[in-house]
Amino acid sequence: MSAVRISSGAPWEDVVGYSRVVVFGSSAWVSGTTATVDGAVVHPGDAAAQTRVAIEGIGRALEQAGFALEDVVRTRLYVTDISRWEEVGRAHGEFFGAIRPATSMVQVAALIDPAMLVEVEADAVREVRA
Repeated sequence: MSAVRISSGAPWEDVVGYSRVVVFGSSAWVSGTTATVDGAVVHPGDAAAQTRVAIEGIGRALEQAGFALEDVVRTRLYVTDISRWEEVGRAHGEFFGAIRPATSMVQVAALIDPAMLVEVEADAVREVRA
């Protein structure tokens, strides 16, 4: 069995050397996802809205890999201002409140674009389907 690597087609994947999603067996790992749409950061200044856009992007990536948000077992949230934890956490809860993955939220000094307030990673595991 070998890993399946799925690209989003973003130009920086080749520069950095990463895949949008890596699937191995019944597990998938989604790279850090921000509120970037068509190359531009959306919802500047709104951490909750950026969290929602990032998680929606994770959902699309997982779907492309044959998974769903319901398969997510772990998320990591990187925020540039931990004092905004509650708005980020509530947006995360809109998607994962019933799923309850393990999670971490940590403050980072900066993300690649100063307009980015949140970056989200996700790991998923699904039942093996015959």
